[in-house]
Amino acid sequence: MTRSTLLRPLAFALAFTAVAATAPAHAQTAAYPAKPIRMVVPFPPGGGTDILARLVAQKLTEANHWTVVPDNRAGAGGTIGIAEAARATPTGYDIVMGQKDNMVVAPWLYKSLSYNPVKDLTAVAHVAYTPVVIVTQANSKFKTLDDVLKAARAAPDTITYGSPGNGTTIHLAGEIFNGAAKIKMRHVPYKGSNAAMMDVLAGNVDLMVSSVPSAMAQIKAGKLRPLAVTSAKRSTSLPDTPTVAELGYKDFDVSTWYGVFVPAGTPKDIVTTLNAAVNKLLATPEMKAAIIAQGAEPQSMSPEQFGALLKTDYEKWKGIVQASGATIE
Repeated sequence: MTRSTLLRPLAFALAFTAVAATAPAHAQTAAYPAKPIRMVVPFPPGGGTDILARLVAQKLTEANHWTVVPDNRAGAGGTIGIAEAARATPTGYDIVMGQKDNMVVAPWLYKSLSYNPVKDLTAVAHVAYTPVVIVTQANSKFKTLDDVLKAARAAPDTITYGSPGNGTTIHLAGEIFNGAAKIKMRHVPYKGSNAAMMDVLAGNVDLMVSSVPSAMAQIKAGKLRPLAVTSAKRSTSLPDTPTVAELGYKDFDVSTWYGVFVPAGTPKDIVTTLNAAVNKLLATPEMKAAIIAQGAEPQSMSPEQFGALLKTDYEKWKGIVQASGATIE
């Protein structure tokens, strides 16, 4: 018997062992998801984040025969839900719809947070971005943004504007506008967009600064009047609404984004699976139309591109928040 003949069974045994060792990992990946996926929504029902999260969860369920269940965990400007997601076991069965407020603004506003978005979460899939819109009740005396400016200059600190909460991008958009226009409007924070919406519709606050998705239904119903959007260019959903920059405040540009994150340490193949599923949805005419109908702009990215955006905005908003002087205990 030759040496090669003797070694042949040993080589086969080693090869079989190697395949067997890798088989569970492949089986686990192939089976994902083998049970329902919880999508944490860090704001109350009805706001922009909730609307987009439920749309993504529904379409992922329909397109892939998965079960993706939205779970609202609201409070503290979205930071409670993000913190819960960051603490979850990194198996791919707890995902979260994050957005700029709680991922890159809140860490510089709150004196103590239990999570670092760059270290404790992994970017999976960018979903959409949206400008912020300044709205007022349809019957308001303010017909244009210029009307607001004149009233604010005539009586400082008497014009009120509501927002979904302290420390959100939307709150800061109002403060940045105060600074750019050299006026003083009084901020009234709420626990989510719906509460702020109810008060502006009732006339209890003069204005609301809102994401476009949060305000879109009431704008379409004719109950809210959009005065301006804060992005560099006009919103596809509100083509007749001017930008703040067009009204004389050059380079004014504040917008927000939404995307899916998982706890850091989630296996890369699961991140890749989720990213591919979300991006496939975003490429369909039906999903694009649904997102645009809500006032947002669909935009897909790889996990690496979305992670780079997270890091860039995280550093950028450090300076913006520090310049504003805003802090939250």
